[in-house]
Amino acid sequence: MFSDRSAGLLLHPTSLPGPYGSGDLGRNARDLVDFLAAAGIRFWQVLPLGPVGAGDSPYSGTSVFAGNPWLVSLDSLVEAGLLPADAEELQAKDSTRNCDFGAAKELRERALRRAFTQFESLPRSADFESFVAGNAYWLDDFATYAALKRHFNDGPFFDWPEPYRRRDRQTLERFRHEAAREIAFQKFVQWRFFRDLNALAAYAKSRGVRLMGDAPIYVAHDSCDVWAHPELFLLGPSGEPRSVAGVPPDAFSDEGQLWGNPLYNWEVLEGTGFGFFLARLALMFKSLDCVRLDHFIGFTRYWAIPREAKTAKDGVFHDVPGEAFFATVFRELGEVPLIAEDLGVLTPRVKAMRDHFNLPGMNILQFSFSPDRGAEPSRPHRYRRHSVVYTGTHDNDTSVGFFQGPPDNASASAVASYQGERAFALEYLGLPKTADAREAARALVRACFASPVNTAIVPAQDLLELGRETRMNRPGIASGNWGFRVQPGELTPELAAQVRRSLELYGRLG
Repeated sequence: MFSDRSAGLLLHPTSLPGPYGSGDLGRNARDLVDFLAAAGIRFWQVLPLGPVGAGDSPYSGTSVFAGNPWLVSLDSLVEAGLLPADAEELQAKDSTRNCDFGAAKELRERALRRAFTQFESLPRSADFESFVAGNAYWLDDFATYAALKRHFNDGPFFDWPEPYRRRDRQTLERFRHEAAREIAFQKFVQWRFFRDLNALAAYAKSRGVRLMGDAPIYVAHDSCDVWAHPELFLLGPSGEPRSVAGVPPDAFSDEGQLWGNPLYNWEVLEGTGFGFFLARLALMFKSLDCVRLDHFIGFTRYWAIPREAKTAKDGVFHDVPGEAFFATVFRELGEVPLIAEDLGVLTPRVKAMRDHFNLPGMNILQFSFSPDRGAEPSRPHRYRRHSVVYTGTHDNDTSVGFFQGPPDNASASAVASYQGERAFALEYLGLPKTADAREAARALVRACFASPVNTAIVPAQDLLELGRETRMNRPGIASGNWGFRVQPGELTPELAAQVRRSLELYGRLG
């Protein structure tokens, strides 16, 4: 899948336009597929599609199996006869630049519950029953977990009363009987999510577009996964993490990164044949064509930080049986197309494991313009052909923002470093020092397409030449992220024609 020159667009479905406060998997998603097909773009890369937790981050989900309820298409509910076309919820006209997640969730919840009431009045659906039976291995636990979250006012599972927290069998049986309708509703929502996702994937495939998913390596502490499978994680007697995930100090952070996720018990995972991960990837590949593995380095070793630590400095590395893991994945699932997010400190073992399993790694143009003499091997002309190149990712500034100047809160040393990198980037791109930020961003996109790398992916903000205010995420800042939305009419036929010509010039039409 990654052996030919091709291009992709990075855009999460919540960032699609539409009237309901945030994007979903419906009509506007198909419109994006049409734009990609017209532009000659082969891959649509999304962020994780699971139900979001704190801060609306798709990387802090409450399940690695379930889908995000707020991505269910309301239009598809109308088409299925489950929601009247004149429903109050469908009269919304929100088209702002940023998602209003609070209002969107409230609106979509009302619409889904109305649709479920209508669904209950209809003859039993064989498709629904088949979905429930075929996904019982994760759906029963998730639907119960989601119903319990609602019952306990959305409180984290580790604060629930002890019998619920520890999954006492009789307590859960009684709750499942008492909350049968709510549990059925949660299963209905998941059925609709996967119907929409599969329909979108089939439509994309018919237009020559492939969906690229994203699999975070870790799960949130307050997740169905930890509640249902505590034996797979390094937890204390009360369910608290013994230590938490993150990365040590490096060139990008003097304090390291303290993520706070519970860590896996890799000994138990290996003893069970990595079944948890295999089931997760198998489900993803039922709908998606390829998957990006987040924090690939974590499959060779993990940085364990004391739970009470305030920074990531005091962690310790522990080895992970990554070679056995990937050998099992490819033996059991076949040659599934995976991308290794290998950003960070690449040890010889990371490189060897990536290359042994023939996984394309990642390159970020915004990280490639250090003027230091020793940085030449990391420049764009040195990128490996069997890899993926981005102008930036969801964690980076937009390319226009990158060339506009350093963030307002940048330290003096960061400003000096930025100025050197910006000047070198402009020289590398053949632009004068006085170049406009949008002109420079346009040149960076061209450099991405022109690079020797087989797969070149550009965030939608860079294709649209949008500024820093549209950045998707600011790592280390807990709120105000993930809200970017494309505006109606921005992805025009004219832009598609321009992109198609660029891809033709650089041999990426395939």
